[in-house]
Amino acid sequence: MSTNHNHPYHLVDYWPWPLTGVSGTMTLVTRLIKWFHNFNMKLLMLGCFLGLLSMYHWWRDVCREGTFQGKHTILVSKGLRWGMILFIISEMFFFISFFWAFFHSSLSPNIEIGSNWPPMNIVSFNPFQIPLLNTIILITSGITVTWAHHALMENNYTQTSQSLFITIILGIYFTILQAYEYIEAPFTIADSIYGSTFFLATGFHGLHVIIGTIFLLTCFIRHLNFHFSSNHHFGFEAAAWYWHFVDVVWLFLYISIYWWGN
Repeated sequence: MSTNHNHPYHLVDYWPWPLTGVSGTMTLVTRLIKWFHNFNMKLLMLGCFLGLLSMYHWWRDVCREGTFQGKHTILVSKGLRWGMILFIISEMFFFISFFWAFFHSSLSPNIEIGSNWPPMNIVSFNPFQIPLLNTIILITSGITVTWAHHALMENNYTQTSQSLFITIILGIYFTILQAYEYIEAPFTIADSIYGSTFFLATGFHGLHVIIGTIFLLTCFIRHLNFHFSSNHHFGFEAAAWYWHFVDVVWLFLYISIYWWGN
């Protein structure tokens, strides 16, 4: 197959990673159901391994295309930007569904939960303890990732490294605190609609924080290997956009579920 192009578009090569990725996802989901019902973890780790392997190799190949092979032209980068914007919009609607369920249940609590919100016998979290600390952590991380972006545009290698490293540490710290909060929670996901909406909304947000942290960690490793320049760093920009989206969602979660819903 000829590799000569007379157009600025990028025609993706044949990869096995979509096939291995969907196989890993299917295995993971089906094994999770098995684990929920029978506490059987056989093949669960295989699904995790296939998913992680696919993500690593897929990300590696995209980095090679954009950094060394010159396939991310201006037109391709524009398409990637629109793709990331549309992806974040789809994620917004994903969380809107959780907020919809929360406000539908809290503004008009039915008789089965005592016509009360929070429902009877539910001890909710104090919003001015760990939730407030996590809010401060995420707002601070939003500042540091913006600092990293501006430092990168100014070709300041040291400040980009420092601020990006701080952002990653803050993301890990947030995850640790949320895990501790879950361990100490006085209610579970099975405790009425309150437990369901709380753990679904905050749990999926926590998953997005973990994904965003991995995204930023990948950008940090790429930055240490001089993959970014002041005018060619969309990989980092996409990670920063995603992180800001995670920050904004948490602010809505904190205000509505932790503070107002308390």
